[in-house]
Amino acid sequence: MVKIRLSRIGAKKQPYYRIVVADERTPRGGNFIEQIGKYNPLKEGDVQIDAEKARTWLKNGAQPTEKVRVLLKKTGVIE
Repeated sequence: MVKIRLSRIGAKKQPYYRIVVADERTPRGGNFIEQIGKYNPLKEGDVQIDAEKARTWLKNGAQPTEKVRVLLKKTGVIE
């Protein structure tokens, strides 16, 4: 199954995440199919998502994780 999830790329105590589409069996920081956005939890509201790509993956059956679902709602990609 394909998931839309966060992939951490930040340093110690400075989290920064990519929003990626990946196979659910790959590790958190492992290979991914496509990057569709970025998320910085240290800055309030710093979420950048390519809405077109996100909608396409959701139509094709990709399942977002809980946190990504919240971020997609926050940016208006899904209701």
